[in-house]
Amino acid sequence: MTLPLSHPALSTTDPELAALVGAEEQLQSETLRLIPSENYVSQAVLEASGTVLQNKYSEGYAGRRYYEGQQNIDQVERLAVARAKSLFGVEHANVQPYSGSPANLAVYLAFAEPGDTVMGMALPMGGHLTHGWGVSATGKWFRGVQYGVRQDTGLIDFDEVRELALKERPKVIFCGGTALPRTIDFAAFAEIAREAGAVLVADVAHIAGLIAGGAHPSPVPHVDVVSTTTHKTLRGPRGAMLMSREEHAKAIDKAVFPGLQGGPHNQTTAAIAVALHEAAQPSFRDYAAQVVANAKALAEALLARGFDLVSGGTDNHLILMDLTSKDVPGKVAAKALDRAGIVVNYNTVPYDPRKPFDPSGIRIGTPSLTSRGLGTEHMAAVAAWIDRGVTAAGKGDEDELAAVRAEVADLMAAHPAPGLPA
Repeated sequence: MTLPLSHPALSTTDPELAALVGAEEQLQSETLRLIPSENYVSQAVLEASGTVLQNKYSEGYAGRRYYEGQQNIDQVERLAVARAKSLFGVEHANVQPYSGSPANLAVYLAFAEPGDTVMGMALPMGGHLTHGWGVSATGKWFRGVQYGVRQDTGLIDFDEVRELALKERPKVIFCGGTALPRTIDFAAFAEIAREAGAVLVADVAHIAGLIAGGAHPSPVPHVDVVSTTTHKTLRGPRGAMLMSREEHAKAIDKAVFPGLQGGPHNQTTAAIAVALHEAAQPSFRDYAAQVVANAKALAEALLARGFDLVSGGTDNHLILMDLTSKDVPGKVAAKALDRAGIVVNYNTVPYDPRKPFDPSGIRIGTPSLTSRGLGTEHMAAVAAWIDRGVTAAGKGDEDELAAVRAEVADLMAAHPAPGLPA
């Protein structure tokens, strides 16, 4: 299938780049995207991302800029802020962070000094680099201590978290991560943070859309700061937000600008505003519930086929699979599945004996396929394709991978993706 020409000006000016964009559109259209941090944005979000707002420089905040000509830009940013506050029920929102990692850096700048102790989930256990892990600036500039999950259950042991927090007395505690398939108990973290005298930050980058859609509990009543990207389950552009109680508003804003950034990306702010408007609609709640229902159905189908899932399943959009029992390394499986038209990422699993660049697991999720209209009735077929792909990876059976790819393409053709050329 060849998609129609959708970028005439780009095709005229730079046909080489236009061809690459077209190839990516076709790839996204034909493949089953299971990376849990990816999604499809709407045509409206795409259009907002490419407006003339790109042309305007806007250091500062609405009503307090260092450049003139902000009459419209200020209204765009105020609209995004108001929608964030309304959707998530927060007292303060900053929509200027360029992405999730800078947003988390701003948290450190607001509440800690270099060398202070900070605490987060260990990267191999499902945490994020910016939660104090050693290879990140947050682990080099601050003293990072990490908690993990129980080896027998794959779940967070809050007795161990409390013991570590009271022993180390971190200035900041992060809860949330990038490979957590279970509901985050924000109330339990809040109780520990209060006892330890720490600022509690919920990094909900993966689950923000589920929270907005009522499919995951909100951290807002329990935490000091909420950090999130605006893509992933929220289905917005690649940006970020920091939300907080009003008492922290000044510290957060100063940390973002002038602490870490110059002018915001106004076109991204506009696209965030659109995505937040879409997330406030009743249909978004249906989408969020379907994401979780699809993930649970897919997990059950995979378990029935003998796959080992970290924590035994999922409560959200994400499934972490340990392929040790299949005798196929995660990287080998991920690359084979990619050739089969099933896009996943290889991933460490808790207590993984293999190296991070060649781990035992793969990480999958259901946001993208849900945005295409797939439902629980399709998850058995998805599990079967994954099973066939992993088995073929172990045997080196490229013909089987090609057969799966053709079947995947047929299903994708019947479920067009939002935002892609028809």
